[in-house]
Amino acid sequence: MNEGFVLAVTIMREAIDEFRRFQRDKEVNSQLYSKLTVRGKVQVKSSDIQVGDLIIVEKNQRIPSDMVFLRTSEKAGSCFIRTDQLDGETDWKLKVAVSCTQRLPALGDLFSISAYVYAQKPQLDIHSFEGTFTREDSDPPIHESLSIENTLWANTIVASGTVIGVVIYTGKETRSVMNTSNPKNKVGLLDLELNQLTKALFVALVALSVVMVTLQGFVGPWYRSLFRFLLLFSYIIPISLRVNLDMGKAAYGWMIMKDESIPGTVVRTSTIPEELGRLVYLLTDKTGTLTQNEMVFKRLHLGTVSYGADTMDEIQGHLRNPCPQTQSQAGGNNASSTPPRKAQSSAPKVRKSVSSRVHEAVKAIALCHNVSPVYESRAGVGGEAEYAEADQDFSDGNRTYQAASPDEVALVQWTESVGLTLVSRDLGSVQLRTPSGQIQTYCILQMFPFTSESKRMGVIVRDESTAEITFYMKGADVAMSSIVQYNDWLEEECGNMAREGLRTLVVAKRALTEEQYQDFESRYSQAKLSIHDRALKVAAVVESLERQMELLCLTGVEDRLQADVRPTLELLRNAGIKIWMLTGDKLETATCIAKSSHLVSRTQDIHIFRPVTNRGEAHLELNAFRRKHDCALVISGDSLEVCLKYYEHELAELACQCPAVVCCRCSPTQKARIAKLLQHHTGKRTCAVGDGGNDVSMIQAADCGIGIEGKEGRQASLAADFSVTQFRHIGRLLMVHGRSSYKRSAALGQFVMHRGLIISTMQAVFSSVFYFASVPLYQGFLMVGYATIYTMFPVFSLVLDQDVKPETAMLYPELYKDLTKGRSLSFKTFLVWVLISIYQGGILMYGALLLFESEFVHVLAISFTALILTELLMVALTIRTWHWLMAVAEVLSLGCYVASLAFLNEYFDVAFITTVTFVWKVSAITMVSCLPLYVLKYLKRKLSPPSYTKLTS
Repeated sequence: MNEGFVLAVTIMREAIDEFRRFQRDKEVNSQLYSKLTVRGKVQVKSSDIQVGDLIIVEKNQRIPSDMVFLRTSEKAGSCFIRTDQLDGETDWKLKVAVSCTQRLPALGDLFSISAYVYAQKPQLDIHSFEGTFTREDSDPPIHESLSIENTLWANTIVASGTVIGVVIYTGKETRSVMNTSNPKNKVGLLDLELNQLTKALFVALVALSVVMVTLQGFVGPWYRSLFRFLLLFSYIIPISLRVNLDMGKAAYGWMIMKDESIPGTVVRTSTIPEELGRLVYLLTDKTGTLTQNEMVFKRLHLGTVSYGADTMDEIQGHLRNPCPQTQSQAGGNNASSTPPRKAQSSAPKVRKSVSSRVHEAVKAIALCHNVSPVYESRAGVGGEAEYAEADQDFSDGNRTYQAASPDEVALVQWTESVGLTLVSRDLGSVQLRTPSGQIQTYCILQMFPFTSESKRMGVIVRDESTAEITFYMKGADVAMSSIVQYNDWLEEECGNMAREGLRTLVVAKRALTEEQYQDFESRYSQAKLSIHDRALKVAAVVESLERQMELLCLTGVEDRLQADVRPTLELLRNAGIKIWMLTGDKLETATCIAKSSHLVSRTQDIHIFRPVTNRGEAHLELNAFRRKHDCALVISGDSLEVCLKYYEHELAELACQCPAVVCCRCSPTQKARIAKLLQHHTGKRTCAVGDGGNDVSMIQAADCGIGIEGKEGRQASLAADFSVTQFRHIGRLLMVHGRSSYKRSAALGQFVMHRGLIISTMQAVFSSVFYFASVPLYQGFLMVGYATIYTMFPVFSLVLDQDVKPETAMLYPELYKDLTKGRSLSFKTFLVWVLISIYQGGILMYGALLLFESEFVHVLAISFTALILTELLMVALTIRTWHWLMAVAEVLSLGCYVASLAFLNEYFDVAFITTVTFVWKVSAITMVSCLPLYVLKYLKRKLSPPSYTKLTS
């Protein structure tokens, strides 16, 4: 009966978890999309989309499956998508429609052509794709090669326009699913430890039975007695432990969800709440987890003056008064506008006034970027009809900016706020509006886009009104410091800004004469046509311009951190948890956030692991890193792969000693590998925190996964074991709930074992007194009642016990360190409980036999009553903090027992139970069995109190 109940409870709980998962999947699978057919648009569920379907995806909608991008409502034939769910990168990606289908006059024409797409077989790599698009009915057939820029991967989000694509991979073949690992069933460390103890108990059971049979002297059919003893002592094996623990886990989950301080927290896997109390490594994602992915312009530094958030109005003031030089020039007519310029450049450099320098800097920031202003059309969604320009609303409220990276948008939004607004931009020109309302037009002559190698971008523009040609450039300080003219402040200020956690960009310019530009252009176009080493030659030509540039300013943009990230990381660090940040973002950004979120404390050095590609380099770098002490490690995903390939053990050992580790440019699979590496090497428990689809593998690989419900979608929070609404809730989840779940389950587990051991001890004593007879001591209902009705409630009330108040646990995170050593449940504490059980069982049985020679029925009644009382007293002894429900449970159980005595006349002599002799003898035996333990507990409390009592007293 017991086993059936145990299994039923476990199966029910697992089934509920599964069903909830099924409902969440169904919710995602039933999102509706428009599918284009010969008859027009039809709505389909995302689960019904098949390869070859033409799907229309609106702006801000999730792309349901991997598609080849056929056409878009944007004139340029390209669109931006957000990929943070896929690879964790914050910048938008530009995707290009297949030109053959983009050129078709109308949407319906897609069905009038005969064409097919060839795609390679599904791959793991999200950053590559090979395919071809062939249109057969034209003459000659058109072949277009398809690459990564023509694809729209599932789980990315369309950021501009409406796109139409043809589905090439669905379901398990999509890139995002191929990058997620299969979830494993997670088993908590506590459950594993209890299993170990149960195995030990089983060995004890067999040994005890063998001893009994040996003492019998192997008389007659001894193996039959052996089996009878095995059955008699089978209470040693705590079968009800599983039920009690499962109910306990359900209760902890309920408490976590009901906690007022962390609203919105959901427990999705109810089997591992105790894991939260044993964590040593916390792996966290950066984008959306530590940061909000919202950029804000914080500081402009001109070398002599620095403008912060509170002094931006001064910049506005400077911009309102037009700058003196340009006035005099614009005053003369256009013909005379060139000579003064020549004279000016040959004259010795005069120190410019602050006002003109502010002008120059703001203008450079407003021109040197890759941002396009977008105006929402008022006519609503009218398919792909081209609007007349008049329909569009150019008011400021209607303008949004689009760019590949949020940093650039922040810069342009800031220039708008100080008065210089980017009004329109196309491939050939940029228009700015000055504070006075004038429109200035600049012609874009050349664009040099940002690449991760060059770490800078440049633009050459010609001012339409003055025909001046200027080369503007902005980039990371590492790349720019060698390009700009010598100065004494750049490096120092960059350091200062980086320490505040700002991302820095250096802006510089160089004025070009018409001749210089023409010369450059001819060399540039020649380089672009060369067949060999084209990239190198082009770079060399551009570098000829990047010399002695005039440094204009340094900008600082802040990536806003989530609420209370700093105190939470501080708390976790003090709790002895080592924090690793794994991000898909760039090295500079990752280092910045590590500093500003205080993941790396101010005094610590940061060791940046140089990129390595082979064994020798890896060896040298690891040696260089070994010499440093107490410094944080920053390593890129690729270098990490190389090191893991050759020096897995060494790297793991070194990295685990670091106070903090940052891994940048990590793919989803690498994140999961790091989680597995830590488990494998340290044997300690790891926890992963993330919010995007790219964190799912890591969350599933870790011992305990926490998902954050962000604006990035719900993928991570659905795959996780626990889902929280904000990063700061993790502190309380671990310190308070993790602690109490672990402590309570440990107490509960050992108590249930003790309950079985006591009765087995009594049985052993009983058998040995009566000539090793294999006769049960208590029969039928008494045993069932003992395991359920009489002791269930009090034992289960241990679930409400707490050793430390939540406030104290949050105030002294150091208490958490003790838990990771696993001292609440170990062989040592287990042996103590075994000894207690043997002592109590012996006392109860011998006492009952000594006091009652005559009647065997009396022995039963006395020992059983004393046993129940002992159990109830032991629960009271174990509890650290009383709760009214505990008292109710104790009284209720005692009441149940007393009431049931009336019905148990087949076991007990009712007339005898009501006498005074019975009462005093039971009391005496119970006193002897429990009093020594109370005394011992009191002495232990006085002589070696646990660390937390020192704090609470």
